[in-house]
Amino acid sequence: MPHLAPAVIEWYRHNARDLPWRVPGFGAWGVLVSEFMLQQTPVARVIPRLTAWLERWPAPAALAAAAPSDAVREWANLGYPRRALWLHQAAVEIADRHQGVVPREVTALLALTGVGDYTARAVAVFAYGDRHPVVDTNTRRVLARAIGGRSQPGPPAASDLDAMAAVLPLDVTDAAVVNAATMELGALVCTARTPRCEACPIAHLCAWRAAGHPDTGDARRRQARYEGSDRQARGAVLKQLREAADGVALDDVIVSWPDPPQRERAIHSLVVDGLAEAIGGTLRLPA
Repeated sequence: MPHLAPAVIEWYRHNARDLPWRVPGFGAWGVLVSEFMLQQTPVARVIPRLTAWLERWPAPAALAAAAPSDAVREWANLGYPRRALWLHQAAVEIADRHQGVVPREVTALLALTGVGDYTARAVAVFAYGDRHPVVDTNTRRVLARAIGGRSQPGPPAASDLDAMAAVLPLDVTDAAVVNAATMELGALVCTARTPRCEACPIAHLCAWRAAGHPDTGDARRRQARYEGSDRQARGAVLKQLREAADGVALDDVIVSWPDPPQRERAIHSLVVDGLAEAIGGTLRLPA
C-alpha cells in the first residue's frame, strides 16, 4: 500500500494547515499538551487554550508544581475536563520519572496517565521524528475508503495500526509526513459526511470510489445529545466552581437547574471523578 504515499505527501506540502504544533521546534511538551486537548475537540477551540496553557506552564515541571484545581480552571470550556486532571498527573509523572523531559519511547509514553495508543505514537512521531504508525479517526476513515472500499471505518481495532504501518514509507521523515498528511486528508477532504473526492489526491487509487461509493453501513458510536444531558449539567457545575475562588455552598450549586435529580447526579459524578471536592458543606475544585 505504500503507493499512496507520494500523492499524499505532495498534497500535504501544498495544503497542510498552519497549526502551532507543526512549527519546527514546538517541542515534545507542546505536542503532548496539544494531543490531550485535541481529543474530541475542534482545532479552532484548542489553539487559544493551548497558547494560554503553554504560556502559563511551559514545561511539565511547571504544571506538576501547580494545584490540580489550576489545571481544571485553565482547561476552561474545552470539555471532557478529566483530561485536565490526567494531563496534570502526567506532568507529575514526567517530573518524577523522567527528569522533567517528555519521554521518547512509546512504552514510556503509554505508562503516563491519560496517554493511549494514538497520543503515545503521535508524540514519538511528531515531536521526536520516530517511525511509528499514528492512527486517529480521520486516518481510519481514509484507510477504510481508499484501501478497504468502505464508506466508514468499523470500530477502532488493533489492526488499524497494522493497516497504517503498511502505508508508511521506509524513510523516517517521509513516514512522519504520511502520518500527518493522512490525518489532514481525512479532516479536510475525506470527511465523514461530505467527502470532496474531486479534490482528493488519491481518488484515482481509492477502492471506495472505484466501487461507486457504496453505503457499507456506519458502526461508529454516536455521541449523545449535549443539550439537556448530564454532561451539560456537569459543565454548568464546573463553570460555577471555576468562577468561585473559595468554592460554592452545596445548596447554591446551580440552584436554578431545572432538573434537581440531574443536578445531584452531576455533583456526585464530579466528586467521584476527582474534579470536585465536597468539604464542610462546600463544593470546590480539587486542591
